[in-house]
Amino acid sequence: MQQFDIGMIGLAVMGSNLTLNFESKGFSVACFDVDESLRKAFEEGRSVGKKIRCFSTLQEMIDHLEHPRKVMLMIKAGQPVDAMIEQLVEILEAGDVIIDGGNSFFKDTQRRTQFVESKGLFYIGTGVSGGESGALHGPSLMPGGSLQAWKLIQPVFQKIAAKTSDGMRCCAWMGENGAGHFVKMVHNGIEYGDIQLICEIYHLMRDLLKMQPEAIQQVFESWKNTELNSYLIDITAQIFAVKDVDGSPLIDKILDTAGQKGTGKWMSITSLEEDVPLTLISESVYARNLSAMKNERVTASKMFPKNEISINENKNDFLEHFRKALYASKIISYTQGFHLLRIASEKYSWNLNFGEIAMIWRGGCIIRSCFLERIKQAYDKNSALNNLLLDDYFQKAIQESLESWRKVVSTAVLSGIPIPAMTAALSYFDGYTCNKLPTNLLQAQRDFFGSHTYERIDQPRGVFFHTDWEKKSTKEEKLNNNPFVIKWI
Repeated sequence: MQQFDIGMIGLAVMGSNLTLNFESKGFSVACFDVDESLRKAFEEGRSVGKKIRCFSTLQEMIDHLEHPRKVMLMIKAGQPVDAMIEQLVEILEAGDVIIDGGNSFFKDTQRRTQFVESKGLFYIGTGVSGGESGALHGPSLMPGGSLQAWKLIQPVFQKIAAKTSDGMRCCAWMGENGAGHFVKMVHNGIEYGDIQLICEIYHLMRDLLKMQPEAIQQVFESWKNTELNSYLIDITAQIFAVKDVDGSPLIDKILDTAGQKGTGKWMSITSLEEDVPLTLISESVYARNLSAMKNERVTASKMFPKNEISINENKNDFLEHFRKALYASKIISYTQGFHLLRIASEKYSWNLNFGEIAMIWRGGCIIRSCFLERIKQAYDKNSALNNLLLDDYFQKAIQESLESWRKVVSTAVLSGIPIPAMTAALSYFDGYTCNKLPTNLLQAQRDFFGSHTYERIDQPRGVFFHTDWEKKSTKEEKLNNNPFVIKWI
């Protein structure tokens, strides 16, 4: 009986493309899908003549895998993954590996890893980035889970992963339990931010500078030769060059409502749980939500018409302001994303290698860009770097862009053009670099209505005070529940 190197469950676009990728790198693949039509289409189509075989039952597929078996799932995240795991643990044997390559929530992966390991099996939750093309030609892979399984899947994953121009494979072990899917979640959140920022610049070009798609395309094409060079800038330039059947720009025919699969929302929720100010990426999620309110927006736009604003500067000068503002905002997006990675790494003892993460994102994935090399260099210089803004390169880059950044944001606000992500980025920067925020008043208010206490600037940190604000007196007494805390009554 023929034995196959790896099993693939799920033969939609991502699963079938990954299967072809495995096969092209020398691995034989056994496949299964509960959807018979998908299975037959793949069996009679793209898999013909290759070391790929589709099976009609899950048991048959498992029986044809080499030991220890490696089974990869490319199915819809959530309950379908749990249901498939329940089936697999009954027919696999000790030492076999289940690999979830979908966009699963990292806490689900933590739970599943514990469950699968309790059955004597190994579990891998891996981020797979690069879309359909990446899956076929080489994705960026971010595996985590059962450490014992890494030595089994590393030779396979390293072969199918994307390769950078300097020969590095875009695959590395992230850490135990949910580390792989956490890193992928952050990748997707940063992707949300990058996309929203580019869309905001397009909005400014279109509505503020009155530029046509052909002219916008030329600008994005030129930015490929700057520090903004990235996959997303590249495909944006390509998008503006595409014509509809009538010869007009296709971009102008597309309805302005956006979809999402939830990974950006997961990142925003996680940032709230971990007390990390993920403002730019959260605004990018909300921007998609707002875009979905199309009918309401159309009605409201008639009730609140925008005021036109004239631009006195040369258009090319303003485009340079746009470029600098986009780059500065991009820095903030990654700053916030890597901050969340740092906090999670400490909380879950993952010991994430931030420079390595930046490097495996350089190829195959959606956010690949030359910019990531700068992040790698920052962490090479200081692996304990708390915030990218504290690195010399990023400090200089922000300083050189700051005037343009402020000009773009203020002009957009005066013009009534929404740029929520870029505005949030600038507000984050101003807040992070402010040595005295008005939060002293906030804390006084909390103490007034809820006795939440406060710290004083003339006392050591960790010593808390409470005032009976309505009596307005200054007599001191110690709080009964804490002898180290003084109450002002």
